[in-house]
Amino acid sequence: MENTENKEVKVARNEMMDRPVVQKEIVEFLRKKQKPLPGKLGEIQREANERRVPIIPHETVVFLNLLLGQIKPERILEIGAAIGFSSSLMAQHVGDNGHVTTIDRFDVMIEKAKKNYAVLGLTDKITLLEGQAADILPTLTGKFDFIFMDSAKSKYHDFLPECIRLLEIGGMLIVDDVLQGGTILLPDEEIPKRTKAIHRKLNTFLETVMNHPLLESSIVPLGDGLLMIVKKEEIDYSTLSPL
Repeated sequence: MENTENKEVKVARNEMMDRPVVQKEIVEFLRKKQKPLPGKLGEIQREANERRVPIIPHETVVFLNLLLGQIKPERILEIGAAIGFSSSLMAQHVGDNGHVTTIDRFDVMIEKAKKNYAVLGLTDKITLLEGQAADILPTLTGKFDFIFMDSAKSKYHDFLPECIRLLEIGGMLIVDDVLQGGTILLPDEEIPKRTKAIHRKLNTFLETVMNHPLLESSIVPLGDGLLMIVKKEEIDYSTLSPL
């Protein structure tokens, strides 16, 4: 058990958790003053926060709850299940006939996510695909009306063509953590060598999305930045491929 916990901490470590992109006082207000999640899902959220496991922050939780409650998607795809918190949150909004499909490659996270789905009674509502998203995404068929991408930031641009292929016209793709604690604004020479690749790929990804004529997009400064994308019509996916 001790080894499993150590592995989880190693996977979960993320320095951007302590670099809010808005004022610290505002972040504290958004996280502490907005309505807490009730029940077992709220318990999972509190435990994850206490243990510093990187789940979506409370301001993003509140936003997604409101948004999904309005658009009422029936088929949701998530890239990056982690401990299953965000997929469980989204599963509450898909209705009786809806379903959430999520992807993850880390054994420790997969095990924890499955336990959380069982505790929440969501095993019939969520399908967890185990493996590399790069291998799994091309095999998926059908359309999703909502996609949430919260995976390796260096892979966002790589995954974009498949996400847009799978997204319904008028559907929404939300990409988490696109501002990198505000460092996305820094010139390349000020970025540490170990994170230069992520910095460059994220900038290329943002430029591709925000300038594409058939995608409507907006960045919301919640958490470490949410990029909201709406697919206006069918797209030549080669225009979205990595440069």
